[in-house]
Order: sequence, then C-alpha cells, then structure tokens
Amino acid sequence: MYVGIMRYGIFSDIHSNLEALNAVLAAYKDEAVDTYLCIGDLVGYAANPKECIEKVKAITGVIVAGNHDWAAADLFGLNYFSPLAKEAIIWTKGNLGKEQRYFLGSLKLVYRNEDLALVHATLDNPGEFEYMDDEYMAGKSFELMQENICFTGHTHVVGVFIQDRAGRIHYHEDDSADIDPENKYIINVGSVGQPRDLNPKAAYSIYDTEKKNVRIKRVDYDIRTAKNKIDAAGLPEVLGQRLLKGK
Repeated sequence: MYVGIMRYGIFSDIHSNLEALNAVLAAYKDEAVDTYLCIGDLVGYAANPKECIEKVKAITGVIVAGNHDWAAADLFGLNYFSPLAKEAIIWTKGNLGKEQRYFLGSLKLVYRNEDLALVHATLDNPGEFEYMDDEYMAGKSFELMQENICFTGHTHVVGVFIQDRAGRIHYHEDDSADIDPENKYIINVGSVGQPRDLNPKAAYSIYDTEKKNVRIKRVDYDIRTAKNKIDAAGLPEVLGQRLLKGK
C-alpha cells in the first residue's frame, strides 16, 4: 500500500497513564502529524486503562498489541510477568468492560505499510514479547524486515539499532535518526506512560518520510496526579513512585 509523503506520530507504552497521554497528544498538535500509529501496551501499571484505550482509539486505527494488552484480554499468560506487573494486570482486567477487553484481544502483533513496520517487541516470534536489548536480538528482526525501518517499544528505553549495507549492526541511545535508504533501522520510541531511561518525561516520536528523519521528543506531564491515582486505586505504591524517577 503506497501512502505517499507522511508525517507519522508514533508512540508506545502508555500503560494507563492518562496524564502522560494527554500531554503527548497536546504536544502532537504542534507537529502537523498526518497519521498516528501506536505500538501497544495501552494498559497496565497505572490507573486509567479505560480512558487511555478510548483516547487512542479516537485518533488511530493502527495499534499493535503489547504484552499487557493481550494479558488483559487473556491471550497471554501471567507467568511471563513480574509480581508487580501481574498485580497490575489483574487490577486492569477487573476495571475494564467486556467491549474493551475484546478490543485489546483484537489487536494484531505486526503492522506493515510501504513506509515502515510496527511491532511491540520483536519481529521474530512477536507473540513471545521478547526484549530487543542487544545486537543479536536486533539481528533476528532485521532478517525479517521487508522495509528499511521498524518501530518498536516494550523496553521503555529510547534507542536506535542500525544495520549498515555490509550487514553490521550498531546501537545508539539516540533520540534522532537520519534515514539512509541503504541501511535498515529499528527504532525504539520509548514510553509515553512509564519511561525507564531515567528521564521521567513522556516520550513520543515523529517520522517524516519527506525529510527522511525520525525525532523522538519528550514532554513534561503531571506525574504527581498520575502517582496519586495509582495510590488511590490500591495499586502497588512503587508503580507510582518509579514514575518520578523514570525507571
């Protein structure tokens, strides 16, 4: 499918953090975005899963499944998760309606168009939700790329894997990339609602196909309110505390 020159707004890992999502959507209003793409994990950890699902549904039909999304829809086992994440998923399931759980279960694992691919974790066995945290794991996804750029999330850490024309893979914790059509790129856009790179600001990205560049930006949001909601909901306190430190 040819989509023409586009400015994509690409974001991931909202994790039920409505305050962070609202800040990102407000920031996008100044970016002349043509279309939005979401790389999954709309839910989990924070206290507004329903609202986050509905806000993302309202702006895009392109949303790939994250592990928390599928777990909340009973499509992915809880044994995968840490005790904190498991407790949050159980809470989330109890605070979603049937229609919202069905929606999360309907999300596909991979999206592709003429410009790019999206996957929450890895193109290699995407339903296993493995972590692409080294060159070996990136290499398995590069082998499956039909496009020269793939956007991911899942680690909550901004970074760029580059495979050059000789097949060598390099990694940079960069917030930008200029796209050389002879290279391949896997770009982790970080997390809207729960960054883990020691920067508590919400992350979001712009991919401009005309300028051939990707820029990952950060925006402040009302972290205290998000934390207080987590506490008031009876979720583990650490889930709110770590928002303050971005870890």
